[in-house]
Amino acid sequence: MTSPPRFTYPFATSPDIIRSHQKDAYFSGVLLEQLSTLLRKTYGARFAHTYTSETHVLGELLYLGLTTLIGNRTLGEEYCDIIQVEGESGRLPALGRRAGYILSCILGPYLLGRVLPVFRRRIRAKLEANLRRYARLHAKAQQAEKGGKKTTSTPLGARVQSYLLNNLDTITSPSPVYALSLATFYFSGSYYHFSKRIWSLRYIFTRQVSEGDGRVGYEVLGVLLALQIAVQAYLHLQNTLTRDTISTVTLPAGTGATAMVGGGVEVSLDPNAYSTNNALLFDTPANPSSAPTELQKWTHTPVSEKPRYELGDEQTMGWIDEANRKCTLCLEEMKDPSVTTCGHVFCWTCISDWAREKPECPLCRQSCLVQHVLPLRG
Repeated sequence: MTSPPRFTYPFATSPDIIRSHQKDAYFSGVLLEQLSTLLRKTYGARFAHTYTSETHVLGELLYLGLTTLIGNRTLGEEYCDIIQVEGESGRLPALGRRAGYILSCILGPYLLGRVLPVFRRRIRAKLEANLRRYARLHAKAQQAEKGGKKTTSTPLGARVQSYLLNNLDTITSPSPVYALSLATFYFSGSYYHFSKRIWSLRYIFTRQVSEGDGRVGYEVLGVLLALQIAVQAYLHLQNTLTRDTISTVTLPAGTGATAMVGGGVEVSLDPNAYSTNNALLFDTPANPSSAPTELQKWTHTPVSEKPRYELGDEQTMGWIDEANRKCTLCLEEMKDPSVTTCGHVFCWTCISDWAREKPECPLCRQSCLVQHVLPLRG
Protein backbone atom coordinates (compact mmCIF):
# COMPACT_ATOMS: atom_id res chain seq x y z
CA MET A 1 0.00 0.00 0.00
CA THR A 2 1.53 3.31 -1.08
CA SER A 3 1.39 6.36 1.20
CA PRO A 4 -0.20 9.52 -0.17
CA PRO A 5 2.24 12.16 -1.44
CA ARG A 6 3.27 14.78 1.11
CA PHE A 7 1.97 18.27 0.31
CA THR A 8 3.91 21.42 1.16
CA TYR A 9 1.92 24.63 1.24
CA PRO A 10 3.60 27.27 -0.97
CA PHE A 11 4.08 30.87 0.10
CA ALA A 12 1.49 33.28 -1.22
CA THR A 13 2.48 35.63 -4.03
CA SER A 14 2.20 39.40 -4.08
CA PRO A 15 -0.98 39.64 -6.25
CA ASP A 16 -2.95 37.44 -3.83
CA ILE A 17 -1.62 39.32 -0.80
CA ILE A 18 -2.56 42.70 -2.28
CA ARG A 19 -5.98 41.43 -3.30
CA SER A 20 -6.54 40.11 0.22
CA HIS A 21 -5.66 43.47 1.78
CA GLN A 22 -7.93 45.28 -0.69
CA LYS A 23 -10.83 43.08 0.39
CA ASP A 24 -9.99 43.66 4.05
CA ALA A 25 -9.87 47.41 3.46
CA TYR A 26 -13.32 47.27 1.87
CA PHE A 27 -14.91 45.30 4.71
CA SER A 28 -13.14 47.41 7.31
CA GLY A 29 -14.53 50.51 5.59
CA VAL A 30 -18.04 49.07 5.76
CA LEU A 31 -17.60 48.42 9.49
CA LEU A 32 -16.23 51.94 10.00
CA GLU A 33 -19.20 53.46 8.20
CA GLN A 34 -21.64 51.51 10.35
CA LEU A 35 -19.77 52.48 13.51
CA SER A 36 -19.72 56.15 12.52
CA THR A 37 -23.45 56.07 11.82
CA LEU A 38 -24.08 54.50 15.24
CA LEU A 39 -22.00 57.14 17.03
CA ARG A 40 -23.65 59.93 15.05
CA LYS A 41 -27.14 58.74 15.98
CA THR A 42 -26.19 58.13 19.62
CA TYR A 43 -24.02 61.14 20.46
CA GLY A 44 -24.65 63.54 17.57
CA ALA A 45 -22.80 64.72 14.48
CA ARG A 46 -20.43 66.95 16.45
CA PHE A 47 -19.17 64.06 18.56
CA ALA A 48 -18.74 61.83 15.51
CA HIS A 49 -16.77 64.53 13.67
CA THR A 50 -14.60 65.36 16.68
CA TYR A 51 -13.54 61.75 17.18
CA THR A 52 -13.16 60.72 13.55
CA SER A 53 -9.61 59.43 14.01
CA GLU A 54 -10.52 57.53 17.17
CA THR A 55 -13.51 56.00 15.41
CA HIS A 56 -11.27 54.83 12.59
CA VAL A 57 -8.87 53.22 15.08
CA LEU A 58 -11.76 51.56 16.91
CA GLY A 59 -13.15 50.17 13.67
CA GLU A 60 -9.78 48.71 12.67
CA LEU A 61 -9.32 47.19 16.14
CA LEU A 62 -12.78 45.63 15.99
CA TYR A 63 -12.19 44.12 12.58
CA LEU A 64 -8.78 42.62 13.37
CA GLY A 65 -9.82 41.75 16.91
CA LEU A 66 -12.72 39.64 15.67
CA THR A 67 -10.56 37.89 13.09
CA THR A 68 -6.76 37.88 13.48
CA LEU A 69 -6.59 38.23 17.27
CA ILE A 70 -8.73 35.19 18.05
CA GLY A 71 -6.94 33.08 15.45
CA ASN A 72 -9.39 33.32 12.54
CA ARG A 73 -8.68 34.44 9.01
CA THR A 74 -9.90 37.79 7.79
CA LEU A 75 -12.50 37.95 5.04
CA GLY A 76 -9.84 38.97 2.54
CA GLU A 77 -7.63 36.03 3.51
CA GLU A 78 -10.52 33.63 3.11
CA TYR A 79 -11.34 35.10 -0.28
CA CYS A 80 -7.78 34.51 -1.53
CA ASP A 81 -7.24 31.16 0.26
CA ILE A 82 -4.23 32.38 2.24
CA ILE A 83 -3.33 32.25 5.93
CA GLN A 84 -0.73 33.96 8.13
CA VAL A 85 2.28 32.03 9.41
CA GLU A 86 5.43 32.84 11.37
CA GLY A 87 8.24 33.62 8.96
CA GLU A 88 9.88 30.66 7.25
CA SER A 89 8.78 28.13 9.87
CA GLY A 90 5.23 27.82 8.58
CA ARG A 91 3.74 27.67 12.10
CA LEU A 92 0.57 29.52 12.95
CA PRO A 93 1.41 32.76 14.77
CA ALA A 94 1.10 32.81 18.56
CA LEU A 95 -1.30 35.10 20.39
CA GLY A 96 1.42 37.53 21.45
CA ARG A 97 2.68 37.90 17.91
CA ARG A 98 -0.82 38.49 16.57
CA ALA A 99 -1.58 41.06 19.28
CA GLY A 100 1.74 42.83 18.66
CA TYR A 101 1.01 43.05 14.96
CA ILE A 102 -2.46 44.54 15.54
CA LEU A 103 -1.22 47.13 18.02
CA SER A 104 1.74 48.22 15.89
CA CYS A 105 -0.32 48.29 12.70
CA ILE A 106 -3.20 50.38 14.10
CA LEU A 107 -2.12 52.17 17.27
CA GLY A 108 1.40 52.89 15.98
CA PRO A 109 0.39 55.32 13.20
CA TYR A 110 -2.29 56.87 15.44
CA LEU A 111 0.17 57.58 18.25
CA LEU A 112 2.75 58.89 15.79
CA GLY A 113 0.15 61.29 14.42
CA ARG A 114 -0.40 62.59 17.95
CA VAL A 115 3.20 62.73 19.13
CA LEU A 116 5.06 63.95 16.02
CA PRO A 117 3.42 67.44 15.75
CA VAL A 118 4.27 68.21 19.40
CA PHE A 119 7.80 66.86 18.97
CA ARG A 120 8.32 68.90 15.79
CA ARG A 121 7.12 72.12 17.42
CA ARG A 122 9.57 71.72 20.29
CA ILE A 123 12.48 70.88 18.02
CA ARG A 124 11.61 73.82 15.72
CA ALA A 125 11.59 76.23 18.65
CA LYS A 126 14.94 74.94 19.87
CA LEU A 127 16.58 75.03 16.43
CA GLU A 128 15.21 78.49 15.69
CA ALA A 129 16.61 79.84 18.97
CA ASN A 130 20.03 78.40 18.15
CA LEU A 131 19.95 79.82 14.60
CA ARG A 132 19.03 83.26 15.88
CA ARG A 133 22.02 83.10 18.21
CA TYR A 134 24.27 82.07 15.31
CA ALA A 135 22.85 84.94 13.23
CA ARG A 136 23.59 87.49 15.95
CA LEU A 137 27.15 86.20 16.34
CA HIS A 138 27.59 86.29 12.56
CA ALA A 139 26.36 89.88 12.41
CA LYS A 140 28.75 90.94 15.20
CA ALA A 141 31.66 89.24 13.44
CA GLN A 142 30.85 91.05 10.20
CA GLN A 143 30.73 94.40 11.97
CA ALA A 144 34.08 93.71 13.63
CA GLU A 145 35.68 92.84 10.29
CA LYS A 146 34.06 95.71 8.41
CA GLY A 147 36.46 97.21 5.92
CA GLY A 148 38.70 94.15 5.80
CA LYS A 149 38.91 91.51 3.10
CA LYS A 150 38.34 88.56 5.44
CA THR A 151 34.85 87.11 5.41
CA THR A 152 33.23 85.04 8.14
CA SER A 153 31.97 81.65 6.98
CA THR A 154 28.90 80.01 8.42
CA PRO A 155 29.77 77.67 11.33
CA LEU A 156 29.24 73.98 10.74
CA GLY A 157 26.80 73.82 13.63
CA ALA A 158 24.64 76.52 12.05
CA ARG A 159 24.61 74.70 8.71
CA VAL A 160 23.63 71.39 10.33
CA GLN A 161 20.88 72.93 12.43
CA SER A 162 19.58 74.94 9.48
CA TYR A 163 19.43 71.73 7.46
CA LEU A 164 17.55 69.99 10.28
CA LEU A 165 15.11 72.88 10.55
CA ASN A 166 14.46 73.08 6.80
CA ASN A 167 13.88 69.32 6.52
CA LEU A 168 12.41 68.52 9.94
CA ASP A 169 9.12 67.20 8.56
CA THR A 170 10.91 64.87 6.13
CA ILE A 171 13.44 63.64 8.69
CA THR A 172 10.80 62.83 11.29
CA SER A 173 8.34 61.33 8.81
CA PRO A 174 7.95 57.51 8.69
CA SER A 175 6.97 57.66 5.01
CA PRO A 176 10.47 56.87 3.63
CA VAL A 177 10.62 53.75 5.81
CA TYR A 178 7.21 52.64 4.55
CA ALA A 179 8.27 53.29 0.95
CA LEU A 180 11.44 51.20 1.30
CA SER A 181 9.46 48.39 2.93
CA LEU A 182 6.89 48.46 0.12
CA ALA A 183 9.60 48.44 -2.55
CA THR A 184 11.16 45.42 -0.88
CA PHE A 185 7.77 43.69 -0.91
CA TYR A 186 7.40 44.26 -4.65
CA PHE A 187 10.72 42.48 -5.22
CA SER A 188 10.41 39.69 -2.65
CA GLY A 189 6.63 39.16 -2.47
CA SER A 190 6.58 39.02 1.35
CA TYR A 191 5.75 41.39 4.21
CA TYR A 192 3.27 43.76 2.58
CA HIS A 193 2.89 45.89 5.72
CA PHE A 194 5.82 47.22 7.72
CA SER A 195 4.21 45.79 10.88
CA LYS A 196 4.21 42.32 9.33
CA ARG A 197 7.92 42.71 8.62
CA ILE A 198 8.55 43.65 12.25
CA TRP A 199 6.66 40.60 13.58
CA SER A 200 7.80 38.30 10.75
CA LEU A 201 4.31 37.36 9.51
CA ARG A 202 4.05 35.83 6.04
CA TYR A 203 1.26 34.23 4.02
CA ILE A 204 0.95 30.73 2.60
CA PHE A 205 -1.71 29.26 0.34
CA THR A 206 -4.18 26.80 1.85
CA ARG A 207 -4.45 25.04 -1.49
CA GLN A 208 -2.01 23.55 -3.91
CA VAL A 209 -0.97 25.85 -6.75
CA SER A 210 -0.32 24.11 -10.05
CA GLU A 211 2.58 25.03 -12.27
CA GLY A 212 0.26 26.41 -14.92
CA ASP A 213 -1.38 28.70 -12.36
CA GLY A 214 1.52 31.09 -12.33
CA ARG A 215 1.46 34.45 -10.59
CA VAL A 216 2.95 37.55 -12.17
CA GLY A 217 5.02 39.51 -9.68
CA TYR A 218 5.14 43.26 -9.17
CA GLU A 219 8.88 43.73 -9.74
CA VAL A 220 8.17 46.52 -12.22
CA LEU A 221 6.42 48.50 -9.49
CA GLY A 222 9.41 47.89 -7.24
CA VAL A 223 11.76 49.27 -9.88
CA LEU A 224 9.58 52.36 -10.39
CA LEU A 225 9.31 52.97 -6.65
CA ALA A 226 13.08 52.57 -6.24
CA LEU A 227 13.66 55.04 -9.09
CA GLN A 228 11.26 57.50 -7.48
CA ILE A 229 13.10 57.26 -4.16
CA ALA A 230 16.45 57.70 -5.91
CA VAL A 231 15.27 60.78 -7.85
CA GLN A 232 13.82 62.35 -4.70
CA ALA A 233 17.07 61.70 -2.83
CA TYR A 234 19.09 63.25 -5.68
CA LEU A 235 16.90 66.36 -5.82
CA HIS A 236 17.05 66.69 -2.04
CA LEU A 237 20.84 66.43 -2.08
CA GLN A 238 21.14 68.93 -4.93
CA ASN A 239 18.83 71.38 -3.17
CA THR A 240 20.78 71.02 0.06
CA LEU A 241 24.14 71.65 -1.59
CA THR A 242 22.98 74.70 -3.55
CA ARG A 243 21.02 76.35 -0.73
CA ASP A 244 22.63 79.30 0.98
CA THR A 245 22.03 78.40 4.62
CA ILE A 246 22.99 81.73 6.13
CA SER A 247 20.43 83.56 4.00
CA THR A 248 17.71 81.30 5.32
CA VAL A 249 18.64 82.29 8.86
CA THR A 250 18.93 86.05 8.40
CA LEU A 251 16.52 86.96 5.63
CA PRO A 252 13.29 88.60 6.78
CA ALA A 253 9.99 87.70 5.21
CA GLY A 254 9.53 89.07 1.74
CA THR A 255 13.17 89.18 0.59
CA GLY A 256 13.90 85.58 -0.42
CA ALA A 257 12.48 82.28 -1.53
CA THR A 258 11.73 81.20 2.05
CA ALA A 259 11.41 82.85 5.43
CA MET A 260 11.18 81.60 9.00
CA VAL A 261 8.45 82.88 11.30
CA GLY A 262 7.62 82.38 14.95
CA GLY A 263 7.85 78.82 16.19
CA GLY A 264 10.51 77.85 13.66
CA VAL A 265 8.09 77.37 10.79
CA GLU A 266 9.66 77.85 7.37
CA VAL A 267 7.18 79.52 5.04
CA SER A 268 7.68 79.51 1.29
CA LEU A 269 7.13 82.81 -0.47
CA ASP A 270 6.15 80.93 -3.60
CA PRO A 271 2.35 81.40 -3.96
CA ASN A 272 2.02 77.86 -5.33
CA ALA A 273 3.76 76.18 -2.36
CA TYR A 274 0.55 75.19 -0.60
CA SER A 275 1.93 72.19 1.29
CA THR A 276 4.86 74.12 2.79
CA ASN A 277 2.72 77.00 3.97
CA ASN A 278 0.26 74.64 5.64
CA ALA A 279 2.66 74.30 8.56
CA LEU A 280 2.11 77.98 9.31
CA LEU A 281 -1.67 77.58 9.38
CA PHE A 282 -1.62 74.45 11.52
CA ASP A 283 0.81 75.92 14.06
CA THR A 284 -1.15 79.17 14.43
CA PRO A 285 -3.45 79.13 17.49
CA ALA A 286 -7.17 79.24 16.77
CA ASN A 287 -7.84 82.05 19.29
CA PRO A 288 -4.68 84.22 19.58
CA SER A 289 -4.48 86.62 22.49
CA SER A 290 -4.54 90.37 22.13
CA ALA A 291 -0.76 90.52 22.64
CA PRO A 292 1.30 90.44 19.43
CA THR A 293 2.56 86.99 18.56
CA GLU A 294 5.85 86.18 16.81
CA LEU A 295 3.92 85.50 13.63
CA GLN A 296 2.32 88.93 13.70
CA LYS A 297 5.69 90.58 14.35
CA TRP A 298 7.32 88.83 11.42
CA THR A 299 4.47 89.55 9.02
CA HIS A 300 3.84 93.10 10.36
CA THR A 301 0.18 92.26 10.94
CA PRO A 302 -1.54 94.58 13.46
CA VAL A 303 -3.55 92.99 16.26
CA SER A 304 -7.25 93.89 16.26
CA GLU A 305 -8.94 94.20 19.63
CA LYS A 306 -12.17 92.82 18.19
CA PRO A 307 -13.25 91.09 14.98
CA ARG A 308 -13.71 93.32 11.96
CA TYR A 309 -17.10 91.76 11.27
CA GLU A 310 -19.48 90.23 13.80
CA LEU A 311 -21.67 87.34 12.69
CA GLY A 312 -24.43 88.64 14.92
CA ASP A 313 -24.43 92.13 13.38
CA GLU A 314 -27.67 92.33 11.42
CA GLN A 315 -26.53 95.35 9.43
CA THR A 316 -23.37 93.65 8.22
CA MET A 317 -24.54 90.04 7.96
CA GLY A 318 -28.24 90.56 7.36
CA TRP A 319 -28.00 89.24 3.82
CA ILE A 320 -26.90 85.82 5.19
CA ASP A 321 -29.56 83.53 6.59
CA GLU A 322 -29.17 82.55 10.25
CA ALA A 323 -28.90 78.91 9.31
CA ASN A 324 -25.95 79.68 7.01
CA ARG A 325 -24.00 81.37 9.80
CA LYS A 326 -23.36 78.03 11.46
CA CYS A 327 -20.83 75.45 10.39
CA THR A 328 -22.55 72.41 8.94
CA LEU A 329 -19.94 70.12 10.52
CA CYS A 330 -19.94 71.23 14.16
CA LEU A 331 -23.39 72.94 14.01
CA GLU A 332 -22.07 75.99 15.90
CA GLU A 333 -21.19 79.58 15.03
CA MET A 334 -18.27 79.58 12.62
CA LYS A 335 -14.82 80.00 14.14
CA ASP A 336 -12.16 81.16 11.67
CA PRO A 337 -14.41 80.72 8.59
CA SER A 338 -12.61 79.02 5.71
CA VAL A 339 -13.77 78.43 2.15
CA THR A 340 -13.13 75.43 -0.09
CA THR A 341 -12.45 75.60 -3.81
CA CYS A 342 -16.10 74.78 -4.46
CA GLY A 343 -17.25 77.83 -2.46
CA HIS A 344 -18.59 76.27 0.76
CA VAL A 345 -17.62 77.77 4.11
CA PHE A 346 -16.81 75.90 7.33
CA CYS A 347 -14.79 76.39 10.51
CA TRP A 348 -11.06 76.13 9.82
CA THR A 349 -10.50 73.28 12.28
CA CYS A 350 -13.61 71.42 11.10
CA ILE A 351 -12.85 71.45 7.37
CA SER A 352 -9.10 70.84 7.84
CA ASP A 353 -9.77 67.77 10.02
CA TRP A 354 -12.38 66.56 7.54
CA ALA A 355 -10.17 67.06 4.49
CA ARG A 356 -7.23 65.27 6.10
CA GLU A 357 -9.47 62.27 6.72
CA LYS A 358 -11.53 62.47 3.52
CA PRO A 359 -10.35 64.90 0.79
CA GLU A 360 -13.75 65.96 -0.50
CA CYS A 361 -16.28 68.66 0.34
CA PRO A 362 -18.83 67.46 2.92
CA LEU A 363 -21.67 69.13 0.98
CA CYS A 364 -21.04 68.70 -2.75
CA ARG A 365 -18.41 65.88 -2.67
CA GLN A 366 -16.03 67.77 -4.94
CA SER A 367 -12.29 67.37 -4.41
CA CYS A 368 -11.14 69.32 -1.34
CA LEU A 369 -7.47 69.17 -0.36
CA VAL A 370 -6.27 70.70 2.90
CA GLN A 371 -3.69 72.83 1.13
CA HIS A 372 -6.41 74.45 -1.00
CA VAL A 373 -8.66 75.54 1.90
CA LEU A 374 -8.54 79.35 2.21
CA PRO A 375 -9.05 80.98 5.65
CA LEU A 376 -11.22 84.13 5.44
CA ARG A 377 -9.46 86.78 7.46
CA GLY A 378 -11.91 89.60 6.69
